[in-house]
This record gives sequence, structure tokens and C-alpha cells, in this order.
Amino acid sequence: MFLYFGAVSYRCRIYLNGQEIGRHEGGFTPFQVEVTNAVKASGNFLAVEANNTRTTDAMPAMAFDWWNYGGITRDVFLVKTPALFIEDYFIQLNKYKNDQVDARILLSEKSANKNIELSIPELNVKQGLTTDENGVAQVSLKVKKLERWSPHSPKLYKVIISSKTDKVEEQIGFRNLYVKDEDIYLNDQPIFLKATSFHEEIPQRQGRAFSEADAMMLLSEAKALGCNMIRLAHYPQNEHTVRLAEKMGFLLWEEIPVWQGIDFENNNTRLKAGNMIKEMVMRDKNRCALAFWGVANETQPSPARNEFLKYLIRNCKSIDTTRLITAACDLVRFDKTKQQFVMDDPFIKELDVVAVNKYMGWYHQWPVSPDKAIWNVAKGQPLIISEFGGEALLGQTGNADIVSSWSEDYQAALYRNNLAMFKNIPNLRGTAPWILFDFRSPFRFHPTNQDGWNRKGLVSDQGLRKKPGT
Repeated sequence: MFLYFGAVSYRCRIYLNGQEIGRHEGGFTPFQVEVTNAVKASGNFLAVEANNTRTTDAMPAMAFDWWNYGGITRDVFLVKTPALFIEDYFIQLNKYKNDQVDARILLSEKSANKNIELSIPELNVKQGLTTDENGVAQVSLKVKKLERWSPHSPKLYKVIISSKTDKVEEQIGFRNLYVKDEDIYLNDQPIFLKATSFHEEIPQRQGRAFSEADAMMLLSEAKALGCNMIRLAHYPQNEHTVRLAEKMGFLLWEEIPVWQGIDFENNNTRLKAGNMIKEMVMRDKNRCALAFWGVANETQPSPARNEFLKYLIRNCKSIDTTRLITAACDLVRFDKTKQQFVMDDPFIKELDVVAVNKYMGWYHQWPVSPDKAIWNVAKGQPLIISEFGGEALLGQTGNADIVSSWSEDYQAALYRNNLAMFKNIPNLRGTAPWILFDFRSPFRFHPTNQDGWNRKGLVSDQGLRKKPGT
């Protein structure tokens, strides 16, 4: 029997009947504690101690631009299993082949010669497997007439895994995803990513998004704006959101909160980040909507940082070698001599897809007119503009040429200028304006226009679209 927590922010200790039975660090990934020998037939008392204090050795550390919600923020389950159960499975379409399903199934004990059946009824698949000495069964199956998942047709199949003592039913989609030269290929066709980002927050009630209804509210607005991808910023978000996004046809970028001021020289911090990214990948590796694992946002190059991020990539690939690895960089600068935007960060060669946060017209003045702004960044690799935009207060009008107006008029002009610049980025394969909704942040002090809110949303905290979103 297991006690499963979707997330507790940020550190927690779990007590059952007066005894500590487990602890966890990381506010956005799931964990479970076995309670088989600790639970009583009746009269149990469970207590959870949660602490969301930010510290220098954590992820995120002392710098973070969102609300630091604390406590039990996601679902909690008591899960009862047989003594020998199906502990894990990884079932997906081969990265490059459109007719081969690869499966790996793990039992909870290292038991050889155990029989497992894998069934996909709609594809007429019914395959018997036998575990090896590690309790693992693997198979690659040829399938016929498989309809691949895509944003236009988010097809999911019922998949059934059964053993003598256990049975799991799941909805899984199948698709191919890879990079070739400067293009991202989905199902063997180049795709341009029309993305946005949001925090796990319902701004209208100023609280965490925690339910399927909350997920529907956030995703429906992204769907109405024509998006085909969501960047789940800046941390693994609720499983309701991930699963519903897959059903609605969104590709997903999921990341852990390695955000700016991380202590990259601290080995304990490195190990925490490695565990966090493993928990993220383990939870969502069967979601075909997951396209990108993100390892960092706006970090400064250094040997320690580079090794830290390489360690995270290795942790990802120890579980899943099929997704694309990315990181959001903020080091693009304008070279006056070359009259081009450039970026000096050799680490981008470790990434499948390079992403850049660049707030032209907001944090950075235009060095040339937008239509003359030439980019020479990450040549030979696909590039995503992962953040751009500026702040505007809902209903505020003003001069479209004056940044300090905080007006919808300026925000609309800012977006038009950025779109003009994007035409000059030859390897651009996606854009993601920051951000879908205004969100709470304790570091936004402007008393008139912010008052504890980041106002970069395409949609206000009241749920009303600003001028760029019309």
C-alpha cells in the first residue's frame, strides 16, 4: 500500500501514527511512500509537515518570478496493490519508424519468467511477454494502420498491460518526433510551433490550478488563440493539465525550475535537480504530447553550470532518449560591428533545440528598426523564441510609441514589431509570447501598474483579453 502525493511545496515530512515515514524535497513533482507495514486496520492519524521557504541550495533558489504557493498543492491518493504488481511501463512509437511500437514493462520484484500480456485492442495487438531476471519484459511490435497523434488529430489508444496478479489500463498516443538540420519533424513533416506559456495558477481566484476544471480553463484559452504547443513554465505542472493537453492536441515543453540564480557548484543542489528531473520524466514519459524536456531557464555560462546541465541531460536520457532536449537562454546580444544579433554560449550544442528569451521593445531598446534586425543565432539548429513581450494594464490606453505608458496600445505595437523581426530569423521554428495570463509575483513592485502582478499576459488577471489577443 502506498501514499501518493501529486506535489507538496516545497519540503515536506510525512508522519503516520506518530512516526515519520517519509520526506521529500521539490514542490512540483510526485512522490510516494510505502505504508504497508505502518498503517493500522483503523484509527490511523496522518500528518504532513510542509515548508515552502526558499533557500540558496534549492530549485528554484532565492530568485523566482512567480507566487510561492505552499502546502499540499495537488491530489493525494492511497494506492493498494497486489504483492507483485506492474511498477512501471514505457510504451511508445519508435522515434523514427511509423509502424513499430516499443514497450518496456517492469514488475515490482526481480522475478524471472513471469508472464505479461500487452494489448492494444483497436490495433489488434495482443502480445505475450516474459520477464527477465530483473523483472523486465521488452518487445518491439510491428503494427498496421496506426493513426499517429498530432495537434490536428490527437488520437489516443487504449493500452492494457496485465500480469497474473495485476492489470493497468492506459490511454496512449503514438507519434514520431525528431530534429533534422534546422527543422523539427512531427510525424515526418516539419512543424512550426505556435506556443504560449502559463503558470499553474488561476489568476481570477489568486490560487493554484489544481483540478481538471482548472486545466480546462487554462488550455481552452490557449486553444482559442490558435496555439499548438504549451510551455509549462517554469516547473512540472499538474498531471490534469498534462493529460488534458494531450487530449486537446497540444505539444508540451516541460521543465524543472533551474531558473537564474542556481548554486551550480553545490553538489547537493546538483543531486536534487537530478532527482527532480527524473521524477518529471518518470511521470510523463508515456505522454506523447511531451515533446521537450527543459533543463534550464536564463542561466549564465560557466564550467560549473555546463557540467550541472550536462548531468541533468544524462538523467533525462537514462530514462528517455526520444524527447528533444532544450533550455531557454537569455544571452542574445546585438553586435554593432556585424549589425546582427548573436549569442555566445557554446553549451547550445548540447541541445536538440535552442530556445531564446528576448524582450525587444521592453527590457531592450531596438538597435535598428525591427524589419532590419538580422539574427545569426544557433545556425544549423532549430531555434524557438521562448519568451518575448511586455507589460500592459488591462484597459489602459496610451501612446503606442511610449514604453512607459504600460498601455495595451504599446503592447500591441511591441508584438507587431517582434513579428517583423522574426521574419529575419532563418532557423526560427517556433514562438512563445510570454505569457498567457497575468500572474502574481512578489517581485513586481510598481504600485499603479503591477501591485504584485506580472502584467505581461495576453489575458488579464480578470480573464479578459488585451489588445494583442483580439
